[in-house]
Amino acid sequence: MNKKQKKALAQIISAVVLLAVISLVTGKVSVSPYVEFVLYMVPYLLVGYDILKKALKGIKNKQVFDENFLMAVATLGAIALGDYKEGVAVMLFYQIGELFQSYAVGRSRKNISELMDIRPDYANVEREGKLEKVNPDEVDIGSVILVGPGEKIPIDGVIIEGETTLNTSALTGESLPRDAKVNDEVISGCINMTGVIRIRTQKEFGESTVSKILDLVENSSSKKSRSENFISKFARYYTPIVCYSALALAVLPPLFHLVTGNQAMFSQWIYRALTFLVISCPCALVISIPLSFFAGIGGAGNQGVLVKGSNYLETLSQIKYVVFDKTGTMTQGIFVVSGIHHSEISDEKLLEYAALAESYSSHPISKSLQNAYGREVEKDRVKEVEEISGNGVTALVDGIRVAAGNEKLMRHLGISYKECHQVGTVVHMAVDGKYAGHILISDQLKPHAKEAVLALKKAGIKKTVMLTGDMKNVAENVAADLGITEVYSELLPADKVRKVEELLSKKSEKEKLAFVGDGINDAPVLSRADIGIAMGALGSDAAIEAADVVLMDDDPIKIAKAIKISKKCLRIVYENIYFAIGVKVICLILGAVGIANMWVAIFADVGVMVIAVINAIRALFVKNL
Repeated sequence: MNKKQKKALAQIISAVVLLAVISLVTGKVSVSPYVEFVLYMVPYLLVGYDILKKALKGIKNKQVFDENFLMAVATLGAIALGDYKEGVAVMLFYQIGELFQSYAVGRSRKNISELMDIRPDYANVEREGKLEKVNPDEVDIGSVILVGPGEKIPIDGVIIEGETTLNTSALTGESLPRDAKVNDEVISGCINMTGVIRIRTQKEFGESTVSKILDLVENSSSKKSRSENFISKFARYYTPIVCYSALALAVLPPLFHLVTGNQAMFSQWIYRALTFLVISCPCALVISIPLSFFAGIGGAGNQGVLVKGSNYLETLSQIKYVVFDKTGTMTQGIFVVSGIHHSEISDEKLLEYAALAESYSSHPISKSLQNAYGREVEKDRVKEVEEISGNGVTALVDGIRVAAGNEKLMRHLGISYKECHQVGTVVHMAVDGKYAGHILISDQLKPHAKEAVLALKKAGIKKTVMLTGDMKNVAENVAADLGITEVYSELLPADKVRKVEELLSKKSEKEKLAFVGDGINDAPVLSRADIGIAMGALGSDAAIEAADVVLMDDDPIKIAKAIKISKKCLRIVYENIYFAIGVKVICLILGAVGIANMWVAIFADVGVMVIAVINAIRALFVKNL
C-alpha cells in the first residue's frame, strides 16, 4: 500500500470512528440542530474534502458532469435535507470504494511492474583498465561492459569473455535458464546468474531490446479497445442525462402536485432525486472496463506475451484464422545434418570434404555442414574454390577435386547421382570426379509446434494455414507433421501478402485473421493481417515494430494462450457491463418511485463498483489457461 492509500485509509478509519461516536452521543444526548450539523460536518469534510475540491475544479474548468460532481451534489443535498448521517455515509462508502479501486489498480500495475523490472539501473563500463558505474544512456556502441552475477544486462551486445547462465523469465515468462558463452549475442533485461562476463555493446541503450519493450508496455494503454471507447462516450452523455433527469425528478412531480391542489412534498422528491444521483454514478463501468484490459495486458505480459494495446487484445479474442510462416516460426530455423546416404567413403570423411569445400561460404547450409563436422576448419587445405550460383561449389581439398551442391551441379559436371527419398535439402557430393553420396540437411520442428496447432483448434480456431518460401515437398511434409491442412509454398514476401489478402476476402467481418511470423522478413504481411503476432522475436527490432503482439520466446504454444487470455478478458468486460447496467437500471427505477433509499443507492454505486473491480482483477490470473 502506497503513501496516498495509507493516508486515505487513515482518513476513512478516523471518519468511521467519529461517525460512530457522534451517532452514539446524539442518540443519548439531545443537541441542537446547529451543533448536530457541525458535529457531522467534521467526518464529512475529513473524507469528502478532496471530492468537493475536484467537483469545484471541474465546474471551474467547465467539465461539470463527472462522479465527483454527482457525489458532491447528492451528499450536500442529503445534509441540506437534515439527513446528516446518510450524507456522511454516502461519501464514506464512496471513498472506501475509491480506496479499493486504487488498491486493485495497484495490484495490476505491480504485475506489469514485474515486467518493468527489466529496466537496468546502471552499467559497469571498462575505461582505461578501470570499471566505472554509469547510466546506461551514457554507454557508447562498441564499449566493453562487465556484468557480474545477479546483475541485469543493461545493453544488447556480444559476450567477448566468460561463460554464464542467464535468467530470461522477465522477458519470456520462461523459468528455464539459458547458457551463454563467448560470441553469443545477449540482450538487455536478462539477469546474469552465475559467471562474470564481458560484453561488447552493439546498440545504444535507447535502441536496445529493453528500451523498446518498456516503451511498448508503457504506451499499451494509449490504444483503447472499442469497449473502452464506448464506455468513455457512454459516460460523457450518460452523466449529464441523469443529472437533468434527477433535476426533473426533484422539480416536476412537486409542481404537478401543486397544480392539482395537493401537497408539493419537495423534500421527499428532492431526496428521491438525490438517491437517483447516487445510483446513477457510472464509476463501476468507467473504472472496471479499463482495469479489466489493463489487468489482461499485465497478465499476458507476465507470461511473456506483449500486447501493444487493449484494441489488439480485443481483436485477439475474435481470431478464427491463424496463418503461419514456417522457418523460424514453426521450425527452429537452424539447419542440421539429418542423414548421410549412398556414401562411397566413410560418413566422417564425406562430411569433412563437404565442410572444407563449403568453408568460404556464409550460407546457412554451409554453416550446418561446418557445425556437423565439429572441428575447426583448416582453410589452408582448400584451394581453387569456385562457387556456381544456384548450383553449389567446387574446390581442391588436399589436392583432390571436390564438388558439393544440388542436382544441377551434378548434371553440370556430367556426374550421375542418386535421388534422396527423404524430405529436406540434399547436398550431393562428388570426389575426384566420381559420385560419393549425398548429405541430407533439414530444419527441425520446434518442440511444441504440433501441440500448438492442436491447442489452437481447441481454442476455437476454424482454419490454420502455412505460407512459406520453401520447396513444395518440404512445406507439405512439415504441414502434415503439424496437422495443418492448407499450405502454400515457394512464395516471395509479396506473394505472402497477396495470399493473406485473398484469405481476408473470404472470411466474414466479425472473424479476424492473425499472421504469425518471425518479424524479420515478414513485416509486410504482419502489418496486413488483422493482427500480427511475432514469433521467436527475442531481440528482433523488426518484430517489435511490425507486430501487434510479440511473443518474447519462440514457443508457438503461447499463441493459443494469448487468444485464451484475450477471451477471458473480454468475457470479464462484458460481465461487468451487463451487471453494472442491469443493477443500476433496476435501482434507478426503484429510486424514482420511492422504494429504494440512500442505502440501496450506496450499494448500487459503491457495492457494484467493488464487485466489478474484483471481477476485473481476475484478468491478471492467466497461468492455468
